[in-house]
Amino acid sequence: MILGCIALLAIFMFLNNGPLFVTPRTGKAFFLANGALSQPYSRQGLTNQTCVASRMLPSKHSYLDNTISSIRAAFAVGADIVEFDVQSTKDQQFVVFHDWNLECRTNGKGVTTNYTLAQLKKLDIGYGYTADGGKTYPFRGKGIGLMPSLNEVLQAFPDQPLRVDIKSDNFDEGVQLARVLSTLPQHFQDRLTVEGGDKPIDALHQRLPHMRVMSKAIIQNCVLQYEAIGWTGYVPATCRHIDLQLPDKVAPWLWGWPDRFLERMDASDTRVILVQGNGSQDFSNGFDTPDDLKQLPTGYTAGIWTNHVDQVAPVYHHK
Repeated sequence: MILGCIALLAIFMFLNNGPLFVTPRTGKAFFLANGALSQPYSRQGLTNQTCVASRMLPSKHSYLDNTISSIRAAFAVGADIVEFDVQSTKDQQFVVFHDWNLECRTNGKGVTTNYTLAQLKKLDIGYGYTADGGKTYPFRGKGIGLMPSLNEVLQAFPDQPLRVDIKSDNFDEGVQLARVLSTLPQHFQDRLTVEGGDKPIDALHQRLPHMRVMSKAIIQNCVLQYEAIGWTGYVPATCRHIDLQLPDKVAPWLWGWPDRFLERMDASDTRVILVQGNGSQDFSNGFDTPDDLKQLPTGYTAGIWTNHVDQVAPVYHHK
């Protein structure tokens, strides 16, 4: 009797999560461009404290990340969503810039919160880029005035999907960002995703519960709860209406991966985006070369995280 029940349960789990009777997925994958179009840099031994401007590889284009021109260029070469970073300023505004500290990329000193938005916009964001150990600085003097405000980016792209990455773990900054985004029309808010540290994302989500969000805690809660009960076909509330960024070494362990899992996430209004790796360090290792795309599941139709959308999107869409 017990063995029979176990056998029936195993059959149910296989049929409910296996490839049989799954509606074939149509369409193509979509690209999320991290930082828009950016200069390439060596990722070997990279940490959260590494100055990437000093690790620049030979330049292939003239764009600097997190600028209006680089966001526009990313969409032009095939990005479907563009992620950009925001930092808080001294006058309680948000500036679009990756680093909290200014010394790495700019000619400024200290942190963004010590400066007003007007002061930050006078800095040269190309000042620190070098591909030869400091012998030459090809973008020095070319990045003055290119650091935009959050409002400027939102106004420049009223129709495209964007992801705002709040680069802090400060609860109050989440409150501040929610206040800014709450003034936008609902259709505009619906095109946005906000990611960041657990505290600011929690603060923002409390105030804007309809907004699509992502944080490490949200990803971990979704994955753990889905692993516990997803075999039944039920998608827990923690997995609904979010961006679910999954390492490609972890995703195959999820019930129904890939097609049935993606079908369930689609029905839950959740956007799945694959990154490379196992998630042990961060969630920013992208599919950055045409060879990387070969690692995707056959017929994959969800999101692809890339740091070099100019190198992969044209190749993918040319197929």
